[in-house]
Amino acid sequence: MTAPVLGSLRWLPAADRADLLGRPVAAALPVLPGSAWVAEIDDDLADTAAFSDAYDVPLAASANCVVVAGRRAGETTLAACLVLATTRADVNGLVRRHLGVRKVSFAPQDVAVAETGMAYGGITPVGLPASWPLLVDAAVAAAELVVIGSGTRGSKLAVPGALLAALPGAEVLADLGQPVPAEPPAAPAARPVLRDRAPDDSDVGWGERPPDGSDDDRRYLEDRPPHWGSD
Repeated sequence: MTAPVLGSLRWLPAADRADLLGRPVAAALPVLPGSAWVAEIDDDLADTAAFSDAYDVPLAASANCVVVAGRRAGETTLAACLVLATTRADVNGLVRRHLGVRKVSFAPQDVAVAETGMAYGGITPVGLPASWPLLVDAAVAAAELVVIGSGTRGSKLAVPGALLAALPGAEVLADLGQPVPAEPPAAPAARPVLRDRAPDDSDVGWGERPPDGSDDDRRYLEDRPPHWGSD
């Protein structure tokens, strides 16, 4: 098998480096319907955006696996959604309707980790509990090669999209991944409020000599009684 050329990483057959994989992932390798590759990474760079920047892997070549919890009549259903990293799962729309639940949300971190046996930030569709629905976006299934988690934060898997669509419990759904909305433009800087002055609103105070006042005003100021005081 020829190793893929993807980013600046060195990809190796996953079967040869089971030590880089989470236990459920390593256990699922022998029954995978295709080849899988693994590359070691820095634990602190496992999050998709940081991984993409550090290893020159385009976001469009990566897929995120999110665990969701659907609730109906007091019962909870756990499922996984796999969408390209350039999109986000339509959890409140398509996922909720497909699972037939009243309400769906992202599963709490501790629940996702405990139920999958994988590290948070490394959860992957390979090796998930067999009873879980696995919803795969059609764009992921059509990808020639896609980067996913490995069950740990210290490595990544690269697998064909068709392999992911053939995993146990997998269902391919069109439009599962929705475009991420663009950030709204920054609000313009606040401008000072300018108020129009009334015609008699000037900087000349009461009792002061107007610089260009009329003769009457000047006489009034000069002839005021002494008991009025002075400015």
